[in-house]
This record gives sequence, C-alpha cells and structure tokens, in this order.
Amino acid sequence: MTSPSDQSSSADQPSSDSASLDPTSRNSAVHTEQLSSDSAPAAASTPQTVRTKPNRHFPFLSRHPWVLATALAETKKPASDKSAETAPSNDEPAAGAPEANRISQQVDLLDHDGNWIARGLANPASRLRLRLYSFSRDQPIDDAFFAQRIDEAVARRRLARSTDHTGVQESGSKLAEMGERLIFSESDRLSGLIVDRYADCLSVQFTAAALLPRGKFLIDQVLNACEKHGTPCRRVIARMDPATAKHEGVAADQVAEVESWSRGISPAANGSDAATDDSSPMVWYRHNDLKMGIDLRDGQKTGGYLDQQANHAEAARYMAGKRVLDICTYTGGFALAAAKAGASEVIGVDSSEKALEMARQNAEANSLSQVRFEKADCFDHLKNCAGRGETFDAVVLDPPRFAGSRRQVDAALRAYARLNMSAVDLLPPGGILVTCSCSGHVSRADFLNMLVDVGRKRQRDIVILQSRGPSPDHPCAVSCPESDYLKCVIAQVH
Repeated sequence: MTSPSDQSSSADQPSSDSASLDPTSRNSAVHTEQLSSDSAPAAASTPQTVRTKPNRHFPFLSRHPWVLATALAETKKPASDKSAETAPSNDEPAAGAPEANRISQQVDLLDHDGNWIARGLANPASRLRLRLYSFSRDQPIDDAFFAQRIDEAVARRRLARSTDHTGVQESGSKLAEMGERLIFSESDRLSGLIVDRYADCLSVQFTAAALLPRGKFLIDQVLNACEKHGTPCRRVIARMDPATAKHEGVAADQVAEVESWSRGISPAANGSDAATDDSSPMVWYRHNDLKMGIDLRDGQKTGGYLDQQANHAEAARYMAGKRVLDICTYTGGFALAAAKAGASEVIGVDSSEKALEMARQNAEANSLSQVRFEKADCFDHLKNCAGRGETFDAVVLDPPRFAGSRRQVDAALRAYARLNMSAVDLLPPGGILVTCSCSGHVSRADFLNMLVDVGRKRQRDIVILQSRGPSPDHPCAVSCPESDYLKCVIAQVH
C-alpha cells in the first residue's frame, strides 16, 4: 500500500475539525531547548495550569489525550489591555489562551471551574497545544514515568505474540527475526511515539515535538525494554516526517538532529553505494512465512505496513489456485502472501516504482515466480482491465488513506465506492474481494454501508466472510477512537 509521504498512524494524525483533531502549524517553528541533551528535562515542581472553555472538558474526562488550543479558555488580561474587549469565537484559538513558556513543559489541565483533570506536555507551536499523559494528580511526568510506560508497551507485545497467526507457539529465535510494532502512540499511552521492530532494527518515529527533549533517553529505554523482553536490537533509525514537523512547529535543523540519533543505520543518503550491510537502511525480516526487505530510510511510515501482517496471512487462505489482482501492493504484502499460499497467478499494481522494485526483490528472495508487478494508477488499471474483458478470481484493494480529516469523509467514501465497484466488475460469481481502509475518520459502519451501495449499484451480492482490524500488536485505546483506524473486509461476491 503506497501512501503520501506525510501519512503516519491515524492515531497520530488528528484532523483540525474536531475537539481532538489534527494540529496545524504556526508560521514559525519553535526551537526546542537542548533538543539532544543527554539528560531529560527536569520535572517542574509546580506545573503550569490551563483551563478548558465551558463544556469543552468532557473528552478529557474520558481520557482522550489531545487538547487543542480551541478547547482552552482565554486568560484574564489587565483592564488596560484593549485587546481583551474582543472575545474569540468558539472555533478559533483564544487570543489570550495560556501557553507554556517552553516546549515539553508540564501543564495541568483544569476544567472551566478549576477542577483538576489531567497532566500533559505542552507545545506552544502547535494547535494541539497539550498532549495528556497522566490522569493521576500525584504522578509526575518524568524519566521513571516514561521508562515504565515503554516497558509496559513492549511487555504487551509478548502477550499478543505468544503464538503466530496459525496458533503455533513462537520460539525466541523466530520472534527475533520478525517484525512487530512495539509502541503505538496513544494506544500505548505514549502519545507522539511510534516504534516498529524489524528483526534487530528499530524504526522510531516521533510525532510530538514535546517528546524531542527526551528523544535520546526514550530510544535508550526502548532498547533496554527490547533486551529485557527477548528481542535485543543493535540498530536504530530515528525520524520525524516533514508534514509532522510542520504541524508540530519543528525546524529543519531539529529534524536533522532527530535523524542524528540513528545508530548503525545511515539516516540520510550519502551519495555512495559503498555502504556496508550494517549501515545500509535496507533490512530483511520475517513477515509471516515470507522473507521481506524494507527501506527504513525512504520507506513509507516507519518502513513497512506491519498493521496488515495478520491480514496478509488470513487473506492468503482464500487464494490457493486463484488468479489474483493486488491493487496498491506497495512492497507486495498481499500479493506475495497469495503467491506463497498457492495462487496460480498474481499481479501486483502500485504507482511507486521504488516500492515495486522492492516488491520484485521480495518475490525473488522467496522464489515466487508466479507473481509480477506493474506500475499504474489504481483507478486507471482497474478501468483498463475491465476494458480488456479481464477477470480475476480474487481482487485485493489496499489503498492509501483517502480521508485526512472529517471534512474529507464524504469524498473518501465516494472514492472507496468507485474503487470497489471497479473491483467487483472484474470478479465472476463466487470471486473473493479483500478491501481495506486505513482512514481513521471513516468508521467501520460507513465502510460497510459503502459496500452495501456497491452491491446495489452493481446488482451483486456481497457476503462478508471476515471483518478484521489491524494485527494484535496495534492495540486500540477506547479513550482515543482514532486509534481504531484499519478496516479489512474479506468477502465473497455473487
């Protein structure tokens, strides 16, 4: 699945049109103090306090971690300050809304009446002004706090990874070769931090500027937790993508400093092909029963799409002996799994030639000769297949995120409908449709209703065999519904 370069976890891309939505950047970037300091910022003895506007505190009582500037009340101003005469609207950040004096400052959130709600870290450069981490008044947000949260997150994966997708107990050596998400931001109560492990390599993505003053410390703690829980890692690549940096008010030189925290992997191209195997961003790992390679430096998100790992294996169970079309294949996840499961022919389509080259390498590494890859736009390819009268026994749709905000949901549903109707046109009665959505703002109910419309307009019956979510290493926080973002439907079409 190829997605725009600014795509990251739905849990970390709130949209700007709801109480817990996507922060937009200010005109100037904030320069964090001592960004790469070896010691984490000291906890403030008395955190600054901010209050919500009236009736804007309810999401935070439910432990939603995102506090926008639009939810914060205006501070009192001296009577001589004429600017206080103009009150801000409920839809705009209050002109006098309290801001922490520096990034990563601890701030206590109060309701409009002064009742304590939670404690978080501030970012005065972002409309997502405060990320909440603690809902206990006696709990400081310090080094010990983050070390414990990181250890708990990695330990949680050992619960989900006790068996593989077939139910077979995994050995320690097999687990060490695999890929998994170790930290999933809000779902692991660590808003702004995403960590994936590919064999002995960590891919660390920062999506919150408030965490950057502790960045090197956090990486050290993840390495310690990996060692403790049986998957030691020796290489790290640290990143913050440009879109996130813009939203968070992080300057380009600070992004470069984040990348300098990488260990054993070159964070940027050096113009030379003479890199050793150890310093190369190319990493090989075990993806279900496949040997897969990814580019940790230039790949999408944190390098790959581990959220679909279990779905790749499950969908492959329906593909034996079938002719399969995999749309938005990226590096070949669904396509290679289908070929491995015994599909007679597999065609993977993507708009990124770089992703397809990696997919071809993956096919060669697994000696899968019945799969080929083509560069094309997904909509155009489906239309051309129909024009040629082609049919497939199974079609897989794994497109990029179509809705980056709630305002885009209607347009996204129209795009999903168009894509799925084109796929259904290629399926004979009894054909298999695997259709996915990684748009967090498109609900599962909306997605299924879209399929109802597809069946009605094409006069086909769509029977759902499985309605799935992400792999178990991508948990969902009930207090942050945006973390429940991935839908994967396996259906039979008549």
